[in-house]
Amino acid sequence: MPKFVIERELPGAGQLSAQDLQAISQKSCGVLGEMGPQIQWLHSYVTDDKIYCLYIAPDEATVREHASRGGFPANSVARVRSVIDPTTSE
Repeated sequence: MPKFVIERELPGAGQLSAQDLQAISQKSCGVLGEMGPQIQWLHSYVTDDKIYCLYIAPDEATVREHASRGGFPANSVARVRSVIDPTTSE
């Protein structure tokens, strides 16, 4: 199943409280539960003004549907083609 990186522009994201992040996570998980097992959220990185999420989904349309249902921005959705790390250089 393909993986996707989603860039969500959210000014002030880095200043969100633990409770705010919990509420966002709960909303996301609720929508995922409604959509079924074909889409999975792996994890997200919160920066000052954006949240970058990694999802497994059959296609970009499914990722965008999740964003739409949850009321989340999905400013950019990119399919992951490869994963590299320091061991790739060996």
